[in-house]
Amino acid sequence: MMDSFASLPLNYQPGKSLLADRVILVTGAGQGLGRAAALACAAHGASVILHGRNVAKLEAVYDEIEAAGSPQPAILPLDFFTASQSELDGFAQSIHSTFGRLDGIFHAATHFSPLMALGLQDLDTWQKHLTVNVAVPASLTRACLPLLKRAPDANVVFLSEMHAITPTAYWGAFATAKSALTSLATIWNAESGLTSALHFRVYVPGPVDSPMRAKSHPGELSSSLPSADSLVPHFLYLLGPDSKANRAILYNRLA
Repeated sequence: MMDSFASLPLNYQPGKSLLADRVILVTGAGQGLGRAAALACAAHGASVILHGRNVAKLEAVYDEIEAAGSPQPAILPLDFFTASQSELDGFAQSIHSTFGRLDGIFHAATHFSPLMALGLQDLDTWQKHLTVNVAVPASLTRACLPLLKRAPDANVVFLSEMHAITPTAYWGAFATAKSALTSLATIWNAESGLTSALHFRVYVPGPVDSPMRAKSHPGELSSSLPSADSLVPHFLYLLGPDSKANRAILYNRLA
């Protein structure tokens, strides 16, 4: 079933060199879950490509990675709201020119607007949600496919949201856009074939302390929520070689 969650390994402890010599692209790396994933990948040996719109935030993450003595990262800013296919192709070419390989993508870049009834969501609202949450991640992944296919094993992870799996009133354009990611990953896996070393996955983090959660639940105490860092073992499992034999697509922290 498309909406059946696969189990993640309990108490998974990734090896320190889990991602050694690998190159991982993290979109939305300047804050929240993207930042946590970028720092974790670097700490476990990966050369991380930091994507986002806010260069100052990316530079702060870059400095954290360097200060920790992890492999030198790279910053590739791009505005997903306005990105063209030629810019996405150029983005992929920059990865090829700088690193010559790509072993995974963690798609954390997200657009979220305040909850409201569908009747209040106009074309601009729909276009922004569909562009940033589905169309550009799909098109950027497509641009990176030649690099991903050359990797010994590669993983593409899309961050989704529980309301995309269980549609709920007022989550409208955001939930609809995010719901497409499971279909996207399923189709890509089907086209790649069961023997492919490239695997596409969707991860639903559940309630977690993040900038998006603060927008969707403004009255909630962040201290009552799991931290973004608590999800790091799941991120590393899905991006690394330990999940190689696991062909499931949809994962949930709470499953």
